[in-house]
Amino acid sequence: MFDIGFWELLLIAIVGLLVLGPERLPSALRSAQRTLSGIRSYGQRMQNELDHELRIKELHENLKKAEASDFSDLSPELQRSIVELQSAADSVQRPYQRTDDEASTCSDGSTDGKRGSDV
Repeated sequence: MFDIGFWELLLIAIVGLLVLGPERLPSALRSAQRTLSGIRSYGQRMQNELDHELRIKELHENLKKAEASDFSDLSPELQRSIVELQSAADSVQRPYQRTDDEASTCSDGSTDGKRGSDV
C-alpha cells in the first residue's frame, strides 16, 4: 500500500521520539494501533453488511424470476434461492405459530395452555 522503506521508518521513529518523548511514545503507538484496528473492524463490518444486502437483493431477483415463470423449469440456482427463502420465512414465522397454536388450544381463556376441562 505505502512504499515506505527502512530509512523512512527510522526517520519517522526518530521524529516521533523527539516530538513525544520516550514516556509518551509507547502510549501514542498503542493509541494509533487501537485506532487502526477500530477502523479495520468497522470496514469489515460494513463489508459483511453490504455482502448480506447484495445476497438478499440477489434472492429477491431470483424470486421474481421464479414467479414470472410460475415456478416451472427453474434452474438449480433459482431452486436453491427459493428453498433458502422458504426456510427463512419458516424460521421467522415459527415463534408466532407457537403462540397461535397455544391460543387456539386454550378455549377457556387461561394463560397456562391447559384446557378448562383438563384442570
